[in-house]
Amino acid sequence: MTYVVTEACVKCKYTDCVDVCPVDCFHEGPNFLVIDPDECIDCTLCVAECPAEAIFAEDDLPADQGHFTALNAELAKIWPVIVERKDPLPDADDWVKVKGKTDMIER
Repeated sequence: MTYVVTEACVKCKYTDCVDVCPVDCFHEGPNFLVIDPDECIDCTLCVAECPAEAIFAEDDLPADQGHFTALNAELAKIWPVIVERKDPLPDADDWVKVKGKTDMIER
């Protein structure tokens, strides 16, 4: 089982999770983070650190977020690894609770 970043991260990109990851499995896109399922060791450390509550175990994904498993795997192959905390996007707090942001992911 791997962990998956879901829609709540879109247009926020808090990176608190990156700081605690012992295997550097996070990858960064323009307005979203993903977890590389081949690198994730299921340590759960990132889950508690995510202020957007955007990270779930693959088996515990909300029903409407299931497509994020494949999306994380796909984007992890093309986006660079992020290994240190950065500032969130400037308007992250405005977007954190907004639903329906999947189409806003910038590739």
